[in-house]
Amino acid sequence: MKVRAFAGDVTAALLVGALAMAPVASAEKSIILQSTTSTANSGLYEHLLPMFEQQSGIRVNVVAVGTGQAIKNARNGDGDVLLVHAKAAEEKFVADGFGIERFDVMYNDFIIVGPPSDPAAIGGLRHVAAALKQIATAKALFASRGDNSGTYKKEVTLWQAAGIDQGKASGTWYRETGSGMGATLNVAVGMGAYALTDRGTWISFRNRGEFKVLVEGDDELFNQYGVILVDPARHPRVKAEEGQAFIDWILGEQGQRAIAGYRLGGQQLFFPNAKR
Repeated sequence: MKVRAFAGDVTAALLVGALAMAPVASAEKSIILQSTTSTANSGLYEHLLPMFEQQSGIRVNVVAVGTGQAIKNARNGDGDVLLVHAKAAEEKFVADGFGIERFDVMYNDFIIVGPPSDPAAIGGLRHVAAALKQIATAKALFASRGDNSGTYKKEVTLWQAAGIDQGKASGTWYRETGSGMGATLNVAVGMGAYALTDRGTWISFRNRGEFKVLVEGDDELFNQYGVILVDPARHPRVKAEEGQAFIDWILGEQGQRAIAGYRLGGQQLFFPNAKR
């Protein structure tokens, strides 16, 4: 009986100890960052996040999807911070009561890339509308993400500005991949098709073959990124303190300097422009 009592005491003690340890194991601070495939594919977060995590003790778990999906996830409360690149949609997210405030954080630009044969003869054109008109007139292959990403939203806006209903050509010269930017670029290279991409993804993309940048420099190709804290009043499980710490860091001197310092092959991928 004494042995059994002793064993029971040990078991109870171990159970109490395990319960006492549980809060310690779950006490690690972390946030979920809903973001875009372009920022993730570029390698930017692998450069930035270790700096932030070391200084703050807050781990950042990145969910990299298209901007539209990232916003949808954040609206559902499946994230603490949103960092995407579709300003009108971001502003609506805040206006609808899902985000606290939107801040500019950095920018780069969009470019049109294509095969060296350049069948639509767009190489060197300064105006993206003219390039898209020539692609449509030549019925040259164009690979589109065809999703709800910030890049696709921008592409659709550019086609509209050029006066072209590219959707009518779906499945012919205009091909939607329904995939992320890296996968779409792979399709474009495989088919010898043109594609619109953000410069950060292009610089980090390794399967270029002989593809090259054909159209760049138009003001219409400007690509702004914004950051927003998901509103904890809407979703109480949002980690507002930790999320705000990340926003303060990335908009502050250290974060902005870290963004500017990220380069691949000597090329800067993103340009900080926080106004706080």
